[in-house]
Amino acid sequence: MFLLAFIFFLQSSGESSQNVTRPNIVMVMSDAFDGRLSFEPGSKVVRLPYINYLRELGSTFLNTYTNSPICCPSRAAMWSGQYVHLSQSWNNYKCLDANSTTWMDLLERNGYRTKMLGKLDYTSGSHSVSNRVEAWTRDVQFLLRQEGRPVAQLIGNMSTRRIMEKDWKNTDKAAQWIRQTAAISKEPFALYLGLNLPHPYRTESLGPTAGGSTFRSSPYWLTKVSPELVSVPKWLPMAAMHPVDYYSTFTKNCSSDFTEEEIKNIRTFYFAMCAEADAMLGQVISALREKGLLANTVLIFTADHGELAMEHRQFYKMSMFEGSSRVPLLIMGPGLKSGLQVHQLVSLVDLYPTVLEIAGISAVGNLSGHSVLPLISTSRNVSKNEHPEWVLSEYHGCNANASTYMLRVGHWKYIAYADGISVPPQLFNVTVDKDELHNVVLRFPDVQAQLDKLLRSIVDYPKVSSAVHLYNKNRFAAWRDSLGRNYTEVIANLRWHIDWQKDILANEKAIDTWLHGSSRTFCI
Repeated sequence: MFLLAFIFFLQSSGESSQNVTRPNIVMVMSDAFDGRLSFEPGSKVVRLPYINYLRELGSTFLNTYTNSPICCPSRAAMWSGQYVHLSQSWNNYKCLDANSTTWMDLLERNGYRTKMLGKLDYTSGSHSVSNRVEAWTRDVQFLLRQEGRPVAQLIGNMSTRRIMEKDWKNTDKAAQWIRQTAAISKEPFALYLGLNLPHPYRTESLGPTAGGSTFRSSPYWLTKVSPELVSVPKWLPMAAMHPVDYYSTFTKNCSSDFTEEEIKNIRTFYFAMCAEADAMLGQVISALREKGLLANTVLIFTADHGELAMEHRQFYKMSMFEGSSRVPLLIMGPGLKSGLQVHQLVSLVDLYPTVLEIAGISAVGNLSGHSVLPLISTSRNVSKNEHPEWVLSEYHGCNANASTYMLRVGHWKYIAYADGISVPPQLFNVTVDKDELHNVVLRFPDVQAQLDKLLRSIVDYPKVSSAVHLYNKNRFAAWRDSLGRNYTEVIANLRWHIDWQKDILANEKAIDTWLHGSSRTFCI
């Protein structure tokens, strides 16, 4: 009852001076937000009133995936509408050219007033030196911890609500732009707000190049989490892990022992960080409501990737497991269905054609995705679903020592690696095995053969893997040459410095062998 009253209040408040026929478009993109929290049963773990508001008044996509489970390549796919292997967005350093045409560019060219705030992160050249070197050297025959051990950190008190100050400042700017610029615009407007939350924070104790392994929140946000519903995930023994998962667990500094209390705290704090991100979404909704703009605005909430939060003995992303690859997608607006749950498999490349169709703009060039508008429009009856019955995700960056390709079809998730021969594939029935603990690829060879054939028809993944491998070697060699005599000191003091300095000569030799060796080997 309270929620219905709240919705009525939001819909009926405010006035607008807009006189436009095309709808406004507002997208809020979070970072590292597990899509399973946007619907039951995941939504019961943490109170997310504004995401619930979108669920009530809009459509929730239950099976949305990132096209690459890491920040920059994922966002490159969303902004360009192209799969990662087509744009060659191989890692956080190598993504789109600065002059690439995004859907926001097309909106501006077609009469929209546009504004982008917060985390964009889709062009090449950003992120730390450590991050890019770790990606380039992932095939080297060594195992080095590259992150801080994941920890939970409590700060402040019950009045501490603005923890991620950078996000809050950008959210305030977005709300101010809506009130002062968008509200008086005679043209339709498009606003994008990119959040860092609930991405974990940098671990200060490891220095200025440290990875993000601190899950930080306050008592206020922790009250939004139902602790009795926070589960402790099941783990496979280290010896039983797939070799790529083993490498990921080790390099993420998760191979040592964790108590149940530690694991539960990390997960609880992560959920609290999601609640803070939800409140930022609420600020945007409130500004739209205050100015009477909701009735003519399509509002989209999504994320670049998820967060494992200690599932599969890992945190962060860089994995095809559900916690890492599943993202939220909720859309509400004029002419769109309310309270709808969409089971269709979709991915972030679908947002480009969707936004263009909302704005009535014809797509130019070959896009990887398909508009989801026919699935949620009140004015269109879909007699034939033009959207493919599969989604593709791929990963070529750090913390995974083989290019990874995931194809989700029905209840099957098929994961192929590298050239399809040197690294064994994985197959999960995600309906029966929700925890993804049982790789059944040997039990269902016919299914594996069919899915691999389909995957190869979508992407020639052995060829792509070979191209990435060559790119990594060339980029690392160029970087090393650029350092000259400083190379030995610089590489020894990156994020992996603790393990690196245990045997400097052996690690340098492993890199030389990798660079100059004639064949590719796989590190287990």
